[in-house]
Amino acid sequence: MGDLSKHFNRSEFACSCGCGSDTVDAELISVLEEIRTHFERPVVINSGVRCEKHNAGIGGAPKSKHVVSKAADIDVVGIDPFDVYQYLNFKYPEKYGIGKYSNWTHIDVRPNKARW
Repeated sequence: MGDLSKHFNRSEFACSCGCGSDTVDAELISVLEEIRTHFERPVVINSGVRCEKHNAGIGGAPKSKHVVSKAADIDVVGIDPFDVYQYLNFKYPEKYGIGKYSNWTHIDVRPNKARW
């Protein structure tokens, strides 16, 4: 049991620089719970919240949704990231930012649609 939801803890989303930033958008948590339920597999948070300094240091986009606690780069255990991308694109055809990478999938809860 997590402290944010059934399966997620705040510590999983904390900025990896150690600054203490760990606020997470409730809508993002809801989407991640839905992903876990759909695939019936654990969802690993590779990157959650990023403070501005850390985001800049890793070459993140200046207006990254990670900086405003609305994004996560995830790995669904045992599921190809492209399959996760396809599912999210089907489930949320007109909203959210969804990106596919070779080792993870990006999801953010922006109100408009963005794909990459």
